[in-house]
Amino acid sequence: MIDETPNDDQAPEETPAEVTPEAQAPAEPAADAPAEPAADAPAEPVAEAEVADEDEDVEYVEETPREKPAIPGMDLEVDIVLEGESGAADPYAEDGEEPATGDEVDEDVVDDQPIAASIVLAEGARYRATGKRKTAVARVILKPGTGAYTINGKSLEEFFPRDTLQRNIRQPLEAVGFETRMDVVARMHGGGVSSQAGALRHGISRALLEADPNLRGELKRRGFLTRDARVKERKKAGLKKARKRPQFSKR
Repeated sequence: MIDETPNDDQAPEETPAEVTPEAQAPAEPAADAPAEPAADAPAEPVAEAEVADEDEDVEYVEETPREKPAIPGMDLEVDIVLEGESGAADPYAEDGEEPATGDEVDEDVVDDQPIAASIVLAEGARYRATGKRKTAVARVILKPGTGAYTINGKSLEEFFPRDTLQRNIRQPLEAVGFETRMDVVARMHGGGVSSQAGALRHGISRALLEADPNLRGELKRRGFLTRDARVKERKKAGLKKARKRPQFSKR
């Protein structure tokens, strides 16, 4: 007899399940979901034919290599500015600003024009003052005259041969316009030639202040009334001079 018992490999046939009336009912429609915003549509691709046409229109010109000139700067353009014409505009100048010219004068420069002094020159007027510079002392007397200088019995050119010192001495009288209306008589001692010239200028300036006190502001602005306090620095102990030291030896 053949055994009709089913093997494990042979699965039993499933019987269809009974259909219930609930299952046969139509499914309820789902709630309307909110419509999602559509993403930005991608840009349309450019046709390859159009790109090819643009490439054909562009012509590439081969640049010729630049030859190096035999003389440096020979290939540069020369900017020639005629007399009376202004040069190239300043690239850093602001809009509406005119380029500066060489004729302009800085405001800080001291005006060398003589000032109007109201000095009453009486026939026997004498204005005395003392000027100092380093160790030099000058005792000055101003009196009406023709602009002559007498220093220790000598003229200005004999006592001070250097033109620079002569100009410095004449500055106070030239500043007030009395270089040809007053004589200078001075007695000097001490110091050297340069310090004596500085002392004489200081004495003349102070004598002018005795003649007209209103000149103080102008003479002070030009530096004629300032006592120059620079003197030789004293020698220090252990040194050869004020700053000079003996040679250092480690051993």
